[in-house]
Amino acid sequence: MSTSHAPIQWSKGPNLSSAEKCAILLLAHGSPDSPEGIPEFLRNVTGGRPMPTHLIEEIRHRYELIGGSPLHRITNRQARLLSEHLGSPVYVGMRNWPPYIPDVARQMRADGITRVVAICLAPQNSRTSVGLYRQALFAGDHEDIQIDFLESWHDHPLLIQGFAERLQQSWPAVCEEYGRAVPIIFTAHSVPTRTVEAGDPYEHQARETAALVADATPALATQNWRFAFQSQGVAGGEWLGPTVEDTILELHAAGHTGVFLQPIGFVCDHVEVLYDIDIAFRQFAAERGMRLWRAESLNESPTLIGALADLARSRIASLAAAHP
Repeated sequence: MSTSHAPIQWSKGPNLSSAEKCAILLLAHGSPDSPEGIPEFLRNVTGGRPMPTHLIEEIRHRYELIGGSPLHRITNRQARLLSEHLGSPVYVGMRNWPPYIPDVARQMRADGITRVVAICLAPQNSRTSVGLYRQALFAGDHEDIQIDFLESWHDHPLLIQGFAERLQQSWPAVCEEYGRAVPIIFTAHSVPTRTVEAGDPYEHQARETAALVADATPALATQNWRFAFQSQGVAGGEWLGPTVEDTILELHAAGHTGVFLQPIGFVCDHVEVLYDIDIAFRQFAAERGMRLWRAESLNESPTLIGALADLARSRIASLAAAHP
């Protein structure tokens, strides 16, 4: 496994600040480099709580089917592109797999970084994701480093533009092939219902992102898109719906034989996209005589990098103003 905490070094672009003591920290969920790492990864996800063997083996099987998650490779590439765009160091920290967030925080201090903008690569804010990243980052001593933690960026214009660009790259061609407008399901990862009932803004923000992307796609009529939550967990209690499966069934009952998915809660490919959508949902649709297509993930989209750069610049400026 990779455990390097070195920042992505820059090669071009204007300096974000006059001193090299400012840095950007990209935070993500993390993912094992191979199926063999699944047990350790799941222990990290559950905080050490044991999972049934059959669930561990099922998740291992999913990783094997997609050839392993590309999350780390893509995230590191996003960081390099952002560093080149800004001309400043960009670090990557993961919650559930090396490089772990606390280790990266210590490395930043060792490197003399004094101001950090932390951006979660989960645009919508939930205490089950963004909240846990924040907790991991602020768990240790951080008195000698100023951290601006970005809570959410679900409605940033460039994020919306990036999703709309990906939609326009493939959806119109699918509609032409299909012979009429193919209904779209925008998706985001589900969270436990109790989380939202406790005041979590996640559901509202996820639905708002979807609505903004739809609004940015002139050819998409209001009645031709839906929103659904995917990848519901196995933990006890109710999880947010409607599910993608139920939404596909609703479209099937309405006479549709095709459906187009765009996940707007993720900014890169990983198991929830490559397995849940590309394999499980596609098979679910096929068993009902329906075809399923998907928009390409943002991954290394220049528009996504532009969104991250805009966020970084504005927050570094705010830090500098607050701590001259």
